[in-house]
Amino acid sequence: MGLTKSEIFTDKQNRLAGMMKALAHPARIAIVQHLIKANACINGDLVEELGLAQPTISQHLKELKNAGLIQGTIEGTSICYCIEPKAWAMYQKEIGALFSAYKGEDNCCG
Repeated sequence: MGLTKSEIFTDKQNRLAGMMKALAHPARIAIVQHLIKANACINGDLVEELGLAQPTISQHLKELKNAGLIQGTIEGTSICYCIEPKAWAMYQKEIGALFSAYKGEDNCCG
């Protein structure tokens, strides 16, 4: 499969695709769900909660952080992660707009 020509798409399309790609793994969905429920979390808590190895959790956290969905602050020797509220609100709005654009009219394929 060839490389995606991201430059031919809008910034908004590329941003939304990047966010969806970051969420396109069940472990990352579980991490986000846990962060929402806990409203903050330390990496070690996620290891216990999900049953995955610490390096695996760290890699998933890195992907979510790179997409801007979460933020982390250093607290002693640990990093505390939480949802990034401004990015989360922006993505919620963009995903909502994408899904609400379809009005459920007659299906051309039916």
